[in-house]
Amino acid sequence: MVLISGLPDDIANDCLIRIQYDQFPAMASVCKGWKAEVELPEFHRLRKAGGHSQKLIVMVQSHVVSNHGVGLFKCPDSPVYRLSLCEPDLGNWSELPPLAGFATGLPMFCQLAAVGSDLVVIGGWDPMTWTISNSVFVYNFVSATWRRGVDMPGGARIFFGCSSDSDRMVFVAGGHDGEKNALRSAIAYDVVKDEWISLPDMVRERDECKAIFQHGKLHVIGGYCTEMQGRFERSTETFDISTWQWDQVQDDFLLVATCPRTCVDGDDDTMYMCRGGDVVKHRRGTWKFVAKLPAQVRNPACVTAWQGKVLVIGCAGFGEPHMGYILHLDNYTWTKLETPHKYSGHVQSSCNLEI
Repeated sequence: MVLISGLPDDIANDCLIRIQYDQFPAMASVCKGWKAEVELPEFHRLRKAGGHSQKLIVMVQSHVVSNHGVGLFKCPDSPVYRLSLCEPDLGNWSELPPLAGFATGLPMFCQLAAVGSDLVVIGGWDPMTWTISNSVFVYNFVSATWRRGVDMPGGARIFFGCSSDSDRMVFVAGGHDGEKNALRSAIAYDVVKDEWISLPDMVRERDECKAIFQHGKLHVIGGYCTEMQGRFERSTETFDISTWQWDQVQDDFLLVATCPRTCVDGDDDTMYMCRGGDVVKHRRGTWKFVAKLPAQVRNPACVTAWQGKVLVIGCAGFGEPHMGYILHLDNYTWTKLETPHKYSGHVQSSCNLEI
């Protein structure tokens, strides 16, 4: 099938890969040939190779309530969360369609993971019943539609680590059950097959841990066991996909015992995190200072790293509006990310993807 009448397919492809991601649904509706093209992995590989892919940050963010009598920002007593979308390179902000069955907002403390052109939303607290939800929802950016996935197995689980291999698998590790018992178990969700796979248990229980997938390995960082209840530890465990085994526990991975939620993977086997008002980098077994956090984001909510940049979204203090700053790693300077008022609400979790 000819993609564009009168043009060779290679030239037609070069035109199509330049289309913005939010026009993919319209592109797919033009004809069967275009729909088949935009769904091919090769199409997205060509977009990335040609420098036409788009970096997106997806956040679980509360709606902002304006209080004109007092000021421009007000933290609501019962926040309602939605999915906000930011293109940091362009400064564009938007909102994704709501989940079916959650008219009162997203499940509280749900986790996000990106797999190809899919966004996966897992678990959380049901905002109506306050019960732990094991639900799985998948949003496809090509069709701009949601689908329901198979529920997360193994009973109630919340405050777990969550990460993906960016290809087809989402990994879930640790957290706690309905009785607040910290968990050692880990599982993986195959987005393509819509099925869950059990992983061997970790050596330690890890509630409120952070999961990072990097170069074929799942790193589960920090957290705490049932007896410690909020007293974080410094250790990490690594699951090697090729051997299907956990490596030995590394006890002193973090510099200090702290919540690891701001830890993110960077380029070239690096990791970044915010600690005590600083941005620090881990490489080859050593943490090093990178830069001081701007005062406006000294309470960071989410961090992401890509192509020589680190984005920190946070606030100056409790109840203050959230905003973003981008750290340029070539010269360690900060640039403020312009944030519209409606996207200045509290951020619970986030993930990034490249389309």
